[in-house]
Amino acid sequence: MITTDFVPGSPCWLDLGAPDVPAAAAFYGAVLGWEYESMGEGEDMEGGMFRKDGKIVAGLGKLTEKGARSAWMIYYSVSDADATTQAVERAGGTVRVAPMDLEGWGRMAQYSDPLGGQFAIWQPGTNKGVDLVDEPGSLSWTELYTSDATAAKEFYGGVFGWQFSDMPLPGGGGTYTLITPAGLPEERMHGGLMQLPAADLALANGRPYWHPVFAVADCDATVAEVTSNGGSVQMGPEDAEGVGRLAVCLDPSNADFVVLTPVRG
Repeated sequence: MITTDFVPGSPCWLDLGAPDVPAAAAFYGAVLGWEYESMGEGEDMEGGMFRKDGKIVAGLGKLTEKGARSAWMIYYSVSDADATTQAVERAGGTVRVAPMDLEGWGRMAQYSDPLGGQFAIWQPGTNKGVDLVDEPGSLSWTELYTSDATAAKEFYGGVFGWQFSDMPLPGGGGTYTLITPAGLPEERMHGGLMQLPAADLALANGRPYWHPVFAVADCDATVAEVTSNGGSVQMGPEDAEGVGRLAVCLDPSNADFVVLTPVRG
């Protein structure tokens, strides 16, 4: 599962682009127990950090891109942002934000895969990424919904060197592909991808999209907080054999995320 040793190709950071930063801070504070730390001053908060028990778990910023939907952006650790950018372009992806330095913290870039799924990378400087993962109230998994699993595996395998293993979903529900960083054993898997019809990708107008899975102590209680704080539920809560109890949720601005109470072996 996800760890915080930040091997190349593993998730290391995530942030939310929200149209209303104070409202998003209040929602995730109620749902996941996060504390928001603004990087600005006054009521016009443009962004900052979420903390859980004092540890950084995610970022939050003002959604400024015209026509963009509110969504979580997931960043994967790389050793060379410029080389990764070249790999993205060779594999047919698009550079949305060219590699740029952030005050010595690190070097970031954002891309779209060939079908339009958006993701980002982080080359660590003084900051490697989030402080807490795989614990209640933090990132535990990343997931891609795509209309072409074969193309996704070819692209992301080429860019990150990810290893893939397929497993059948219960009840003939298709195939789920597990993702592990290059060179690591399968118990270090960090995410998955699943092929869906384009009609089922309406959140992103038919394009693929990544979303985070947050570990929670009690899935049903968390879902109750989601709905009582203006969010909604797309699926669940339901039990997934060998995985845990989960629900697919939307925040009040329709940014999607999953909450999971995992089965602990």
